[in-house]
Amino acid sequence: MTEQALGFGVDVGGSGVKGAVVDLRTGEFVSERVKIATPQPATPEAVAEVVAQIVRQCDWDGPVGVTLPSVVTQQVARTAANIDESWVGTNVHDLFTQALGRDAVSVLNDADAAGIAEVAFGDEAARKGAVIFLTFGTGIGSAFLMDGTVFPNTELGHMLIDGTEAEHLASSAAKDREELSYKKWAKRVDKVLHEYDRLFNPAAFIVGGGISRHSEKWVPLLTVDTPVVPAALRNRAGIVGAAMAAQNHVAP
Repeated sequence: MTEQALGFGVDVGGSGVKGAVVDLRTGEFVSERVKIATPQPATPEAVAEVVAQIVRQCDWDGPVGVTLPSVVTQQVARTAANIDESWVGTNVHDLFTQALGRDAVSVLNDADAAGIAEVAFGDEAARKGAVIFLTFGTGIGSAFLMDGTVFPNTELGHMLIDGTEAEHLASSAAKDREELSYKKWAKRVDKVLHEYDRLFNPAAFIVGGGISRHSEKWVPLLTVDTPVVPAALRNRAGIVGAAMAAQNHVAP
């Protein structure tokens, strides 16, 4: 399964590691999505073994893209959000090359990967002007897009809003943890978006992550003036973007 039009992506999250074969012409999965719970503690070695397990389970022998909830520069993890602190300073290319037994590995920030995928296969708004793409999950991931090009490794989820990190206030994990209604949670998201809007003045926000599947329950409750558009790829974007990165040899 290594024809030119196919790729493989793995999306490492705080709660689960997910992978699939992707049709790079359409952004659709052409295999079953395999999901394995993120090991605890989520150390580099433990996560790399899970990634290798997913790749083996899908019988994939081509290039592999991997996303991490981390700032990644020169293929070194600089931060660790919702994964073990031991990731900081890890050469992630060497880690996954050894675990997967191949050199054709690209590793990048998870929200950047999702943003890349949304530009290629998602809403047209992602390709025009200055756009902030956000993923709501265990944390809040962010990608800055300018006419479809990603400015890498932004970390808006860690911005302080009234003294609290934005993702501690308004991630979908916070919604679940505090058993918030969509109405109460949307009020928190709204506060976060108003602050981002005030500082960065985007043409649009695009909101993704699993909770974007229910966007009709919360996006209409937002009062920020800037348009808020649900992501077209929803929770598939990270895997698709990772597969694209591997195919295009992206290595931030």
